[in-house]
Amino acid sequence: MTPYDASPAQAVSTTPRMIDGFGRAVTYLRVSVTDRCDLRCTYCMAEHMTFLPKAEVLTLEELDRLASTFVGLGVRKLRLTGGEPLVRKGFMGLVENLSRHLRAGTLDELTLTTNGTQLAAHAADLARLGVRRINVSLDTLKPDLFRRLTRGGDLAKVLAGIDAALAAGIRVKVNAVALKADNAAELPELIQWAHGLGADVTLIETMPLGEVDVDRTDQFLSLKDVRRDLSSFWTLSELAYATGGPARYVKVEETGGRLGFITPLSHNFCEACNRVRLTCTGTLHTCLGREDASDLRAVMRGGATDAELTAAIFRAIGAKPQGHDFHIGEARPAVVRHMSTTGG
Repeated sequence: MTPYDASPAQAVSTTPRMIDGFGRAVTYLRVSVTDRCDLRCTYCMAEHMTFLPKAEVLTLEELDRLASTFVGLGVRKLRLTGGEPLVRKGFMGLVENLSRHLRAGTLDELTLTTNGTQLAAHAADLARLGVRRINVSLDTLKPDLFRRLTRGGDLAKVLAGIDAALAAGIRVKVNAVALKADNAAELPELIQWAHGLGADVTLIETMPLGEVDVDRTDQFLSLKDVRRDLSSFWTLSELAYATGGPARYVKVEETGGRLGFITPLSHNFCEACNRVRLTCTGTLHTCLGREDASDLRAVMRGGATDAELTAAIFRAIGAKPQGHDFHIGEARPAVVRHMSTTGG
């Protein structure tokens, strides 16, 4: 794969150029490189998913062009997601091409979110290409429960992937969705295990995205309640630490590790939102919890110049809403699209 050469119109800005209507600078882009995944997590997608035809998915060159355009407009953090990004054919070539922005100093961080099943085979190369930190989605350390939640996944593969990443010098953050009926009682053990490895942990409230085969209302667990319970036996000290995402962090004094909370339902994080999401079809979503959409694939495939593509991005950023519409307990999800197609 030949790296996409940014034109002068994409010369890098040292200050953010994408400012939304509420004065928030957009400096963080999450890119879904595929809607496909080798797991079928119950809260993320339906058991029998219909995946996108290849013609609708951006080519690796198109993904590179779009991501590089955003870097030129002031994005400093780029996260590659899915689906599962490591199942996308040619994915490591895309990482290699995008790593040029790290070498040029025009990007602070190139990272990814993965389910970990393919990580053991790629960790060393990711580290070589400048990936210094990754998120691994893992909700349980119980093999049987993991198999049920993921509809057939092998926990051993994920644990091997985490070990390989740590051995390669990549920092790992474990993302766990808090599920009232499944892993609520196990969360302290999961946190203690991760901290024992030197990994951070972020707990996430289940979000009403896409039609799945379970009732999220029954599974919703407020992280306010989780934090209160953890505080009954651990000392949680507030931290100013931030990774650019929506998590609010504390230090667990007894383990020495960091613990983050992402609370879109019990306490939204919209006031300081610096993120936008690009789907694998080239649709730009400026809010995770709204049905907003700007079709950048059509712009590119229509023969847009760099200036015309930039103008389309600016129009989308200008329409970024103030906040999301997530509410637990509604009969239908807040948005129809699945998390696996949204960009993590």
